[in-house]
Amino acid sequence: MKLDYHPLTGERWRDFERLFGPRGACGGCWCMLWRTSRKAFEAGKGEGNRRAMKRVVDAGEIPGLLAYTGGKAIGWCALAPRERYPALGRSRIMAPVDERPCWSVACLFVDRRHRGAGVATGLLRAAVRFAGRAGAQLLEGYPVEPKKGRPVPDAFAWTGVPAAFRKAGFREVARRSPTRPIMRAEP
Repeated sequence: MKLDYHPLTGERWRDFERLFGPRGACGGCWCMLWRTSRKAFEAGKGEGNRRAMKRVVDAGEIPGLLAYTGGKAIGWCALAPRERYPALGRSRIMAPVDERPCWSVACLFVDRRHRGAGVATGLLRAAVRFAGRAGAQLLEGYPVEPKKGRPVPDAFAWTGVPAAFRKAGFREVARRSPTRPIMRAEP
């Protein structure tokens, strides 16, 4: 499958909305979980979080990349400088590894009809290139490691799985939980 990657801008907002659907990808998230406080996120579930992400885009920030095939958006990768995701700073598992500035991959979402086809890996490779062009020296991700013999349900794999990160050139740099490696790539 041939994929094209484009930053989420105002011109591509409708594609993002169609990809995320009426539920905002997963439970009204609209990719706002890491960008705000838990209280604000919960209060905004659904329409409030959609409007919050729209404000991010309307302000000129590029919050991530869309993957397209045949002119249709089928995948999403949220990435930004780590400081754009204050919730990461409140996590003991995903606390900074060191003092080096980095960007973070906060979410991967792939249309269910295209899962298992390498879309997430392609998005991660595109994210490394995008972050590098934006001046990032490191790109970090927080995938979910499946427990031995048990696959991770799609609803819980929204930060990706280590295999996709490895295929995209990331390597594990820390692990504070058996199921949550911290992985990095240098653009």
